[in-house]
Amino acid sequence: MRRNLVRDNLFSHILRTGASVTVGVAFMLSSPLTAGQVGSSSAPVSDWKQVEGAMGRLGQMQPGDVIKFGMPRKDLHVTLDGVDIKPGLALGSWAAFKRDGSGAMVMGDLVLTEDEVEPVMMKLQEGGIHESAVHNHLIEESPHVMYMHIASHGDPVQMAKAIHDALALTKTPGPDANPATQAATELGFDQKQLEQILGHTGKVNGGILQIGVPRAETITDSGLTVPPSMGVATALNFQPTGNGKAAITGDFVLLGSEVNPVIKALRQNGIAVTALHSHMLMEEPRLFFMHFWANDDALKLAKGLRAALDSTNSAK
Repeated sequence: MRRNLVRDNLFSHILRTGASVTVGVAFMLSSPLTAGQVGSSSAPVSDWKQVEGAMGRLGQMQPGDVIKFGMPRKDLHVTLDGVDIKPGLALGSWAAFKRDGSGAMVMGDLVLTEDEVEPVMMKLQEGGIHESAVHNHLIEESPHVMYMHIASHGDPVQMAKAIHDALALTKTPGPDANPATQAATELGFDQKQLEQILGHTGKVNGGILQIGVPRAETITDSGLTVPPSMGVATALNFQPTGNGKAAITGDFVLLGSEVNPVIKALRQNGIAVTALHSHMLMEEPRLFFMHFWANDDALKLAKGLRAALDSTNSAK
């Protein structure tokens, strides 16, 4: 009992302080080691506490037995079209883990400044993490922001440690020691009406209305099913900008046959297409990700996004 108390106190301290965690310490957090286990790099994937310890922060469980870690770039002050972009709109780094036999699959998206790209890529490669894309999501934002996507399979603790060490080379803030209770946000537009237009409900996170729209198909990567929470759901984000207006961005997850109909629908409704590219390497069916931007009447933009959604095979 005393050993468990010491272990739990150590784990709590790591999560409060965001302290760097070695793989060895991560193992200590799960259960006492036998002599034969000392130095082993494998970890029981059923125990996400080890992964949380290696990441240096708590994760949130998602449908599909996925644990997801959010690492918002609260340190960055990025503007576009006079809008101060909040982390929840377009500056949210994340990594999500799903069980894969005795190991795990990890996918994620790291928000980086230009000078952070090379050192982060090198550190991830050293840790065995595979990159699947490096590119922009926005156009003419200041300062310029890059996005590095990861998609890898292996030991979950080792992969979490590699991601932790790569992020340590950036100015990504650690977890809040005492996260404040989120106050109700006045969006300045009718959220229920907007959700009715889109046909999907959302949640307010950090002052941003976030709506996820899964695809109807099953998506796989290297034969493993990828749940929507691992980055294969269309993301529609609304940041209030006053007088019923909102800045919108996110990405549509598309089949090749849907790309040009969605481009047409967005442009016809005053929504700019800012990027079109892949995020993954081994997915089935093949997917394309289309990013967008506009700042206008929120309900008007919702109608434009709905027109684009209607050109896709989205879940109802």
